[in-house]
Amino acid sequence: MILQALNQLAERENLVADPDYEWKPVSWLIRVSKTGQLFGIEDARQQVPQPAGSKRKPRLVGKQFKLPREKARQSDIRAFFLFDKAEYVFGIDPDDSGDLKTPLRFADFRKRIEECHNSASDEAVTAIYTALEDIAAGRQTVHLDENVKSNDLFAFVYAPDTDMLVTDRPKVRNYWQSLRAAAVPGGETQECLVTGDKFNGAITNFPPTKKVPGGSGSGIALVSFNKPAFESYGWNGNENAPISRRAAEACAAALQRLVDPASPSNEEPGTTLPRRSLSIGEDTVVCYWAGGKNGDSFCDNVFSLLEAKNEEEVGELYRSIWRGVRPQKVDDSAFYALVVSGQQGRMIVRDWLESTVAKAQANLAQYFDDLTIVRNTRPPKDGQLPPQFPLNLLLRSLAVRGDRKEIPSPLTGQMVRVAFYGTPFPFSVLQRTLERERAEIGGQGWDDENRRDVRAALIKAVLNSRLRIYPETTNYKEVKPDMDPTNRSEGYVLGGMMAVLERIQQIAQPNINTTIVDHYFSSASASPRSSFVRLLKGARYHVRKAQDESGAGMVFLLDRLLDDMSSGFDVKNNGFPAYLDLNQQGLFVLGYHQMRHWLWLNAEEREAWEKQHANAPTAYLWRSNKARKEN
Repeated sequence: MILQALNQLAERENLVADPDYEWKPVSWLIRVSKTGQLFGIEDARQQVPQPAGSKRKPRLVGKQFKLPREKARQSDIRAFFLFDKAEYVFGIDPDDSGDLKTPLRFADFRKRIEECHNSASDEAVTAIYTALEDIAAGRQTVHLDENVKSNDLFAFVYAPDTDMLVTDRPKVRNYWQSLRAAAVPGGETQECLVTGDKFNGAITNFPPTKKVPGGSGSGIALVSFNKPAFESYGWNGNENAPISRRAAEACAAALQRLVDPASPSNEEPGTTLPRRSLSIGEDTVVCYWAGGKNGDSFCDNVFSLLEAKNEEEVGELYRSIWRGVRPQKVDDSAFYALVVSGQQGRMIVRDWLESTVAKAQANLAQYFDDLTIVRNTRPPKDGQLPPQFPLNLLLRSLAVRGDRKEIPSPLTGQMVRVAFYGTPFPFSVLQRTLERERAEIGGQGWDDENRRDVRAALIKAVLNSRLRIYPETTNYKEVKPDMDPTNRSEGYVLGGMMAVLERIQQIAQPNINTTIVDHYFSSASASPRSSFVRLLKGARYHVRKAQDESGAGMVFLLDRLLDDMSSGFDVKNNGFPAYLDLNQQGLFVLGYHQMRHWLWLNAEEREAWEKQHANAPTAYLWRSNKARKEN
């Protein structure tokens, strides 16, 4: 089904209207006169602006032209037809590496031009052949621009044609098409598994796809039968899974269009197609697309939704998804998501999802609702916090110090499945989140705070999604986005107590370097009995010390709150639980996170909270109690 969906996309977006040619970036155009004189080498590169706010300079990239469709180079020497790098076109290595094979590459390039010259009888090819032979004999000299890079592509323009590449001339096109047709091996007639069409000849490789994270620069294939180990039952090539060359090229073109964030448009030259992929790891990318045009507007917004971009970049219909609201408009057109990773040899399919646009929208809304939580991170100096947590940030929060290289590739596919398919968040996410939370609890930087918020959101999402889908296996209540005084789960209450104890210590010892959280968070979240007995004893000292400070009133309220929270445990008989299971450990982190946010509410926020939680225990209603005393 993957190949059929890719083939349908290629047909719908007209990606293989010309099966013998494909778009490639050309950096330099070589103008040749009728007599074979080089008129010059023109810079065809264009500036690509950086995103708004970026301090990087605009990049220069080659202009997109349709060039002959060539296989990836599998050997050291194989020239492309009428376009290539400087070492092939001129026999000049821009890096001046002293490679002894450079003259051989130049000779191979000239050989291909000579073959076309002898067969096609095209005056432009004759002029190019003459120019290259003159260069080889030293009768003409080539000086490359100092900005030429070793991987820049050069192509030819015949001076009388003004702005048309030589590869677009009718005789050259006919020659190339006949050359491609002759390259297809013979064989018995087979039925293509992708299209159902009849064809002759087996292929050994899909055309390679470039820009796959983790893959080689020359590209990697989705399917290949290029070694005996990949063949079976005596079949050669792909005879055991017959796919025509045309279908293979269509699928490869669709995959290249999906992976490339700026894929050129066939129908509107000079423009790019809407983005259809998101890199979610050092070696992994998720591609997504709709089966019909009705779903394209949703797909146009998926990247901004998953990466929580500026709200202006997302239409109001889809912006509501961030708030957990399902769009009212139902679209039953097909929706696909493909998660792939690159290696030097081939592509790895991590996951494949088939759904509808309507279901994908609903599942995304639920995904964001599960992740919604109050934040302790202060807004950055130059803006506001994003409306939701970007997928890449969710994944990086599970890696050591947020290092993108440490994200486990299998986990990326699982997170995509949660977002689009509505499966529960993997339990392994809870385990990794707890590990990283304990390891990084003492970090004081802005990034540390941000990752703590993200991990709290992930824990909430894991617990709530599993409670919703597997209620019989859970023993806790649903976690709200902000502090919930009615949640009496052991872990949640103990986490809240940790935040209260921390706040009391901050008032009593404002300049302390190492807090009780630094010392006790890891042990208290796993085996609270041994930790909280010491913490509560130490709290009595902090309360007495704080009563002599300006924060005495606040400490009084905190002490009452601590009494209310600990009333559920038989403290005199050491009634704290000896151990917490993983669910309760997650609730511990959430109780600490949400109570910490609640303790720092300003007057306006606290008043709004108390109106919303009017039935909360008296110890939580600070402003209401104060108002009663004053009246």
